[in-house]
Amino acid sequence: MKSVIAAFAVLTMASSVSAQDVLILGEVHDNPAHHILQADRVTAFAPAALVFEMLTPEQADLVTPDNRDDPDLLATVLKWAKSGWPDFAMYHPIFTAAPEARIFGAQVPRDAARAAFETGIEQAFSGDPAVYGLDAPLSEDEQKTREALQMSAHCNALPEDILPGMVQIQRLRDAELAHAVLQAIAETGGPVAVITGNGHARRDWGLPVYLAHAAPELDLHVVGQTEDDAPLQGVFDEVVSAPAVDRPDPCAAFK
Repeated sequence: MKSVIAAFAVLTMASSVSAQDVLILGEVHDNPAHHILQADRVTAFAPAALVFEMLTPEQADLVTPDNRDDPDLLATVLKWAKSGWPDFAMYHPIFTAAPEARIFGAQVPRDAARAAFETGIEQAFSGDPAVYGLDAPLSEDEQKTREALQMSAHCNALPEDILPGMVQIQRLRDAELAHAVLQAIAETGGPVAVITGNGHARRDWGLPVYLAHAAPELDLHVVGQTEDDAPLQGVFDEVVSAPAVDRPDPCAAFK
């Protein structure tokens, strides 16, 4: 991580930091309209790098000029059908919206998530925890709010004793996204666009918090996306709404 930060420092000294270095585009994962907006914003932003929550770093390295324009081939190369993410047809236009942009992945592997749950976030994180503020615990109020949100998101079906570990995993995912952004800037010079869920995008406790610790000079613009004008939890610079998707009851399995 020290080499990444050093490289990033060289880049920022060599040229002034441009306005809006990082564009963070939130989403509800299975809403096609959200991905259309993301592709449009990426085209207008013309980033040097794209960071996807949905890809591991190893998957990101498999994206090449030879497969990038072919949605079926790229989905096969990425083994998308086994990933658990929604239909790749919704995501593919984002890959081609900035055809020269480097692709970076920030997905947390299962073993790292398990380590964060069992032994703590500092041991699981791929960067320097202190640089990103991961060595400091959350405030009591934020911890309780996050645990309540995890319980609600899982249909009030989780044992209460696992909630702290679930929050640790969420923080790890936020920090890994921030870490990937700094790697992308160090390797490409930026700017960088990030494709991620609304929960990771939010300014008040998502990846912007960890970027602010590691690189406070960066200029961020954060877009959240909601459905049917429903209030969106968290703080965003901009909130955009689209029609809701007809989806099955997410709590049916718990019942």
